Amino acid sequence: MKSIYKSIIIGVSALSFTACSLDYDPISTPTELTQGTSSDTATAVLKDRQAAIDQRTNLYELLKNRQEHWHLDYLLVGDSHTDNAYAGTTGAEVEPYETNSIDASNSVLGRDWSRYLEDIAKANVLINGLEELKTKGLVSDNEYHQWKAEGELFRALIMFNMARLWGSFPIITKVAKTITAENVGEVYPTYFPPRSTDKECYQQIISDLSDAEQYAPDFNSADRTVLSKVVAQAMFVKVYAEKPVQDYSKVIEYADKVRCVAGMALEPDFSTLWGYDADKKDCVKRNTSEGILEVHWTTGNANWESWMYGRSLENYDYYFSWAKWITPSRDLIKDFESENDTTRMNQTIVYYACKWSNYYPASRYPFMYKYRSGYNNQYKLRLADIILLEAEAYAYKGDNTKSADLVNLIRNRAKLPNLTADKTATKEAMIEAVLHERRLELALEGERWYDLCRNNKVEEYLNGLNNRDSGRLMQRKQYDANSYLLPIPQSALDENTNLQQNPGY
Repeated sequence: MKSIYKSIIIGVSALSFTACSLDYDPISTPTELTQGTSSDTATAVLKDRQAAIDQRTNLYELLKNRQEHWHLDYLLVGDSHTDNAYAGTTGAEVEPYETNSIDASNSVLGRDWSRYLEDIAKANVLINGLEELKTKGLVSDNEYHQWKAEGELFRALIMFNMARLWGSFPIITKVAKTITAENVGEVYPTYFPPRSTDKECYQQIISDLSDAEQYAPDFNSADRTVLSKVVAQAMFVKVYAEKPVQDYSKVIEYADKVRCVAGMALEPDFSTLWGYDADKKDCVKRNTSEGILEVHWTTGNANWESWMYGRSLENYDYYFSWAKWITPSRDLIKDFESENDTTRMNQTIVYYACKWSNYYPASRYPFMYKYRSGYNNQYKLRLADIILLEAEAYAYKGDNTKSADLVNLIRNRAKLPNLTADKTATKEAMIEAVLHERRLELALEGERWYDLCRNNKVEEYLNGLNNRDSGRLMQRKQYDANSYLLPIPQSALDENTNLQQNPGY
């Protein structure tokens, strides 16, 4: 970085007042990953209204087409890094999540950090570009507010993922200017920003969500793929449940808003959320009654991700010749069986014969079943998650009655009886009951790791896990206070020496 900086200074001096670009050799990776399109006072970020429409469309496409870090890796951290699942396949990039041996060289973390920042940059292009277009009178007030709110909501989703993974990150909300002789001292540091504090990161997320709640599109029960006001409200529930800004009253307030939206309700049958219609070669239902933000794939445009976990039912033998990711653990299966929770277990786990025996006998091998075809919905947000977070908030506030009522809504849908008296007798018991219910309801949806972190249960549940689950790979080291955040990728540290590593790595 210092060499590049010196080169720029020399180049600017040699060219006098001629603009200098980092697009020339050597290429600055952080420029591309963190700043999006360069801009100066003479060049617009978005040239016209159509460019804004195209960029807005691009963000919605990213929700579908960036599955590797948006979802696949999310499940790897959220489930395989816990008692819910094994890594499933072998390889230096995935086994450390199961064995608690992740370090800064991990390639999965490297791609996630880079791609999340790249996606933030794309959101910034829309948000910043709309500011310029509004000043020039090229978009209406309604278009400006709505499209900007959608961009901010998209950005908040990404920043929230980064905050939960790494604690904090560089807050980047502007598209960087092109470096010139006049501004090099001012502009260059924006290409290599330091990390903000965790509270600053969460406050930026809250700021984006506040604007989105006011100006994002209204909720449309017939189209739950839209970044709507209700998406913002649901995200407030998740954000205010987290430690840096934890506020249980706000969790309850926003959860009530979400639950009161017309057309928002739990699907009566849990299987409707995940079912596949073999005759139609499609999912059973899109725009489910509990979908807050869904991603849809249609015939001819299937999601490749499905064959990473097991069989793709629309093409039964496709790529079913190698070990799959996110293999359900014996500990999770035992939990389903102990609860006699056949309704949710049968929609979460399926058994096939296969050609490998990494964790189970090949003749009867369990696979993750919630993404069983390329046409299944993917739920970025669904109502059951929000209801159980509200139950968690009531439990911590000591209102066991309201907490239990919400948990029982979820349990009754799964054809299970209400919680027994011993599960609701004390505050501590109620918190455990909510955590247990979240495990079964949201199994293999990527939430387990964050649930354990939020409830300070990582060491309690994961240390000694090999003693109760003999089928998983051996844990390399004990979980401790530094385990709650993952390491900043070494590739990011190499590119930007203003970044500092998380403690313990």
